[in-house]
Amino acid sequence: MRILSCAMAALFVATPVVHANRAENDAAMLQRANASGCMACHTLLPAPRRADGLPPIAPAWRDIAIKYRDDPAASDRLTRIVMTGSNPNARHWVGKVSNVAMPPNAVAIAEDDARVLVNWILVLVP
Repeated sequence: MRILSCAMAALFVATPVVHANRAENDAAMLQRANASGCMACHTLLPAPRRADGLPPIAPAWRDIAIKYRDDPAASDRLTRIVMTGSNPNARHWVGKVSNVAMPPNAVAIAEDDARVLVNWILVLVP
């Protein structure tokens, strides 16, 4: 048993750790967001009013990052909103985005993937 545990330990030590660089990570996150339908409503950077004069459908992720960057509970709160949808009566982007509430997305994205995206969004600005 000791030989097996030493062999396993050696395997873990010998396995190189691979990290994506920032551009690769950003590309992977945007691909995940596109595959999950997030980009149908959200943009990465703030968007101007649409051609019909209406505001963007949803807040830009940079604006979300700025709004929540000092909130230690933001990751949990925003992941819950992604999964269950937003409360149309508790709107906090009034006048900046449309009056459409965020729908539940549990059928479009797994909670773990949603949390990874939310955490990436929260670090889009320093």
